This record gives sequence, C-alpha cells and structure tokens, in this order.
Amino acid sequence: MKKSEESSVSRRDFLVTGVTATATLSGFPFVHAAPAQDTKPIKIGLVGCGGRGTGAAADAMHADPNVRLVAMADPFQDRIDRSLKTLKDPDSSGIDSERIEVTNETCFAGMDGYEKVLAMDIDYVCLVSPPGFRPMHFEAAVNAGKHIFAEKPLGTDPVGVRRIRTAAQKAKDTGLSVVVGLNARHSLYSAELVKRVHDGAIGKVFGGRSYRMHGGLWHRGSDPSWTPMEYQCRNWYYFCWLSGDQITEMAVHSMDFVNWVMNSTPLSALGSGGRTVRTDPKYGNIWDHMSIDYEYPDDVHVILMVRQWDRCTDAMGNFFAGCDGTLGRQGIAGKNPYSIPRSERTEMPSGRYEHWKLIDSIKNEKAVNNALDFAADSTLTTILGREAAYSGQRITWDKILASDLDLAPQGGIRFGPAPERPPAVPGQPRV
Repeated sequence: MKKSEESSVSRRDFLVTGVTATATLSGFPFVHAAPAQDTKPIKIGLVGCGGRGTGAAADAMHADPNVRLVAMADPFQDRIDRSLKTLKDPDSSGIDSERIEVTNETCFAGMDGYEKVLAMDIDYVCLVSPPGFRPMHFEAAVNAGKHIFAEKPLGTDPVGVRRIRTAAQKAKDTGLSVVVGLNARHSLYSAELVKRVHDGAIGKVFGGRSYRMHGGLWHRGSDPSWTPMEYQCRNWYYFCWLSGDQITEMAVHSMDFVNWVMNSTPLSALGSGGRTVRTDPKYGNIWDHMSIDYEYPDDVHVILMVRQWDRCTDAMGNFFAGCDGTLGRQGIAGKNPYSIPRSERTEMPSGRYEHWKLIDSIKNEKAVNNALDFAADSTLTTILGREAAYSGQRITWDKILASDLDLAPQGGIRFGPAPERPPAVPGQPRV
C-alpha cells in the first residue's frame, strides 16, 4: 500500500470493511481481520469457573457471534452457579443469554467434571482451572479429540510441562488447534514491536529488565467443613503445586515476552527472594518477592523482579537496551523510533483475539499450536527462575528441562488430604 493510499483510509474503515491485516501491514500494524461470516454454531465447554474462566467464556462469545456455551465444570458447584449467573446477565457480560445453552444436566461439579465436559459434542474446550490441573486436563482434551484454549501457564513443574509437550505434539500430529492465553502474543502492536527489534531497530540487544511488582491478592478464607484439598483449591494461588508461585502464575506473561524479544530461551538463571510480608500460614508456601538474573546467549542478561507487597511502588513492564536504541512500554526509542499512542490502537483486546484466532483456525482447518511454539518454553522459563531463587543455586536450562520435580499430589487430585510442603529454603535445591 502506498503512503497516499494509507492516508485515504481510516483505521475504522479497516475494521468496518473487514480488510485482513497482519502484524507487518505498513501503517496499520494493529488492525485485526473481521471474523469470517459463518452461521454454524461453535459449541464450547468451560473447565474452571472462577473469575478467569468466566472471563474466558465471555471472551469466546464476544470473539464470534456463533459461539455457544453448552457445558461447564468445576470442582465446586457454587463457582459454577456464580459463573453462570454472571454470564447470563447481559449487564455483566454483554452477552445475549440465549447463547448460553448450559442446562442443569450439562453442569458438572466435582474433580471429574472435566471428563464429562470432554465427553460432550463440543468444538473446543476452555481449560481455565488452576495451573496445577492443566497437564491432566490438557492431556485428556487432546485424547478426546478437542481443540483447546488453555489459560497460562501450562503447568507448575518440569514433569507437568513435559506432559504438556507430549500431548501438544499429539495435538499437532492429529490436526488439533491449541491457543494459550499469553497476552502479548495476541497483540498485533506487540508483534510489530518485536518484529522491528528482530529487524534491527534497536541494534544488538545487550541487556534487559522486566518488572511485575504490585500489591497483594485475594484470599478466600477458610471453612471447617472444607477438606485440606478443598481449602488449597479454593486458595490455590498460595500453593506452589497449584499456582507455580507468582513468578509462574503471573510473570509468565513477562518472561514469554522476554523470550520472544530474545528469540531464545535462557541458558541459566540465578536468583533470590523470600517471604517478608506474607508470613502467615494461611498464605501457603509461596514467596512474596523474587529477583532473577536470566542469562541468554552471547552473555546477554535480563533481570526479572516480581513482588506482591501492599503500600509500595508498583512497577510493570519490559525494557531492553540495544546498541541503537531501547524498547520499553512506550515503544521504540533511538535511531529508529516507533510508537502508536494507546488511544489510537484499534486492535481487538488480546483476550478476545485469542479465541478469534482459535475459532478462525478451526473454521479454516489450519491448526495452530501455541503450546509447542512458545507457551511450554515460557512456562518452563518461569519454573527455572523459581527454582533458582528457591535454591539459591544457578540452574541451567538443560537441568530444569530434564528435572523429575513433580509437585502434583501423589495418588491423584481428589478431595481429602493435600500436599503439605513448607516454603522453600535457600541452600536446599529441589532440582
């Protein structure tokens, strides 16, 4: 497209007319194609009915008007009920309640509810339970022949990530699509920035830093009627086997972007951290702060800082320094500056685009596989950093890749007893 032609067409015109755009379309790097016109219903099932699961179901229905939610599963009936109520309320979800075809017979409470959803006639399943469930649910979905939307991260330990890799390869071999909820990968503006860095916009990258520092999170309390497993599942964020600690559950977004910019996984990691603020036993066994030095090829180091402390300065973002410029939250600065003001970006929200991408791949029978492409590696990158911090030891990529660390409950996930591990102590490596 010539410059004179660019100036005669507005960004809104591109959206309204449905012109297909890519992340490299000059002048319009952040416009998504309009969904393909098709009246065939797309039936989905939801596994994991917390806030993120409810949001994922809503995103799917916003991404394509033909999506129908037909089944839901969660260990807890009250979470299914709350999710369903939210989704059926147009004021809360913005969705026509007639598109939610869930019935009492297709709501499945209990640890085995996911199996019942996968036995139904659905086009794809949304796997949005706590990350500790992900390998088990992912493997079962592939074996059931379902396309998959999986929320990040893809596991909490090396054994689980390897299990994901094996199942994801089977998905690829059988033509199933897998899309993973890593936000930056589904932002065309982010894709444009990374492409420009790869094309030399900031020159050779010689270092970077990544921050994910903010306040504390929710806690669901306790109830004497709950078994230890129910307590941990309802407060899953605070137990490493379920969440992977904050570095894996949240900073996976950060390290996925770092790996993308670096076009590599790290060679090793060295870190530190601990529990300074969240010391009450109710906060399980995760830490409240970590700092990790990731080493990439050519002796390039990227520092990750994660922290969840109230009443402290928040910091979020990824920053890279190159010989000819820098990449940060505002875009590229230096010899080849590039930035689009947020108010001018018209791209579909990344949470919706993830589902648009999956639906488009299903309609056009062109499978995608985020798990093999980047998401498994990004998950393992955070596990590498976590175990380096937990142990106080430098750990290599090859070592974490081959580790037999398995945090899942021995004997399976069922109501009753639950793993009781103390917080990690530096000097006592687990890998």
